Amino acid sequence: MTRDSQEAQVEVSVVIPIRNERDNLPELYAHLRRALAQLQRPYEVVFVDDGSSDGSLAFCQELAAGDPRVVVVALRRPFGKATALQAGFAVASGQVIVTMDGDLQDDAGEISRLLKALEEGYDLVTGWRHRRQDRLGKRLASRLFNLTTAFFTGLHLHDFNSGLKAYRREVARGLDLYGELHRYVPVLAHAKGFRVGEVPVRHHPRRHGTSKYRLERFLRGALDLLAVLFLSHYQRRPLHLFGLVGGAFLLAGLGIDGYLTVLWWLGKGPIGTRPLLVLGSLLITVGVQLFFFGLLAELITATSYRRGDVTELIRHVYRQQTALPPSLVDAPRER
Repeated sequence: MTRDSQEAQVEVSVVIPIRNERDNLPELYAHLRRALAQLQRPYEVVFVDDGSSDGSLAFCQELAAGDPRVVVVALRRPFGKATALQAGFAVASGQVIVTMDGDLQDDAGEISRLLKALEEGYDLVTGWRHRRQDRLGKRLASRLFNLTTAFFTGLHLHDFNSGLKAYRREVARGLDLYGELHRYVPVLAHAKGFRVGEVPVRHHPRRHGTSKYRLERFLRGALDLLAVLFLSHYQRRPLHLFGLVGGAFLLAGLGIDGYLTVLWWLGKGPIGTRPLLVLGSLLITVGVQLFFFGLLAELITATSYRRGDVTELIRHVYRQQTALPPSLVDAPRER
């Protein structure tokens, strides 16, 4: 069966990044089977193992051996949730791709609501955990994150980082995720012109395992917000940013040096020893450098912009009992 014919048969792909969720997987799989069977659509479940060490990968391989609708992607080492999602998107065959976490906090029964919202015209629908079942500190940090992201990006959602989302395939395939950018998927999709929506969903407390959330991840996410703002506004036109900042520095420096020049012509004394002269010259130098840096960034963007090949990070893809190397992920293959 070729890749194209397989994609034509699968309507819904559920991509689940996992890392050390062995105790949650049996119940998660059972919930998924019940929820997806009610959709009455051809589906597949793609588990992406992000370097688990507790037997999660082996359990998922057993599922794939007994269920042809289960696909298992094994990354070479832990790369993080963003890369795991990107790998799952590359392998998923469905016309619609649903993502959810593997910790049983996302409710598989809510998938139908997300799909219904897609049918109303949205390209990406994110679940709003309006009654989030997490500890207070995590809820407060999440609320601050959502308010800050909405303020700076202009996309007003209640829950940007919900693991439960539904994408049209062209949206998922058009994203470049790395670092902590999975937190900003709605922002990145919105910047590409896709219509983004949100629906309230049920959320459950974690019963097994430990949360992957740490304070440093929140701090890294704040830094990634700057990257997202740049990517969403200036990725294809970096000169607009660097030229604007550089131009402001250049004008300020010229203004300062011009002021000192007037003082010199009026005989107000020597200006060579004034700190203001050093500041003006420094601003002019930095402004010129930023302008030319913007030109170089524009040249690089125009000549070498391309998506990274995430399949290089995949060790194996398991379908039934067949393990394929990354180079054969998109090659014709037999069921």
